[in-house]
Amino acid sequence: MQTSKSGLEHIKQWEQLRLKAYRPLPTDRWTIGYGNTFYKDGSPVQKGDLIKPIEAEELLKVVVSKFEYAVNRYVKVQLNQNQFDALVSLSYNVGSHNFKRSTLLKVINNNPNNYGEIEKQFMRWVRHKGKIVQGLINRRKSEVHLFKGN
Repeated sequence: MQTSKSGLEHIKQWEQLRLKAYRPLPTDRWTIGYGNTFYKDGSPVQKGDLIKPIEAEELLKVVVSKFEYAVNRYVKVQLNQNQFDALVSLSYNVGSHNFKRSTLLKVINNNPNNYGEIEKQFMRWVRHKGKIVQGLINRRKSEVHLFKGN
């Protein structure tokens, strides 16, 4: 499966376009475009880097494809488009390694219609460096909403 146009828009909404490299928090890595910490060639974003909107869009699609691959590889049950888009959004944010090890993935592979438990598992991913972050709560609620097809 591939991320739908609305799935890409969902990611863009939460990541927000930044044309100049920034650090979300002082301890974070340099980030550019739609939340990217590296470029197509794998090189890291550096302080002072600039990107054009069209380059940010291209980079988003390249990076999203890596998370699509992870969701396609690790999810063993049939997903609908909304479910796939929600999981790509989550993976894009938390990383494919974390997604692979998550209880959320186990729950989905066991029963993709267990929405109550799936929602609980999405909502476990609301911390940054151990602290609960309201923006992550909001994003996870949005991903749950998308996963449920609402």
